[in-house]
Amino acid sequence: MPFKVNNYLLVDIDDEFSRAFAQHYFTNAENSTLVVAGANSRHMVKLMFDQLVKDYCYCDFSNEISVSELASYLHEHHDIQGVLINQTDYQLANDAQKFIYNSLHKIRYLVQQDGHSFSFIPCPDPAHINHLSCQSEIAETTAHALTAKDEFK
Repeated sequence: MPFKVNNYLLVDIDDEFSRAFAQHYFTNAENSTLVVAGANSRHMVKLMFDQLVKDYCYCDFSNEISVSELASYLHEHHDIQGVLINQTDYQLANDAQKFIYNSLHKIRYLVQQDGHSFSFIPCPDPAHINHLSCQSEIAETTAHALTAKDEFK
């Protein structure tokens, strides 16, 4: 059974890889559910204009404040099921960068392009749940927390 990439975050470091991946999974799809984050806003806008991604968010993955803002945005606006990272980018990352990647979500897959198809392997490193994680309550914004508390009154 093919891997379903519904509601995943794609870390956009390599523009060509991201476009090939999104085209492979969403060219013929009615509504893309892929969210992409990276530092090349122009490239991400093109992906969204071509309807290959559901949403995009600027993120400098070397800056923890930027990643923390991404985590809050994703927690509030999307139900991200996991993170997809280009395997080559992950392998070339230093320890600090890998820590950030491993903090994004407890479910992370490394993606390798094999000609015209893609293969997925679970990230071999342990996940870190912290202020950089988009699925945790830590990523909840103050306004979101207040709204949730009001619901239980």
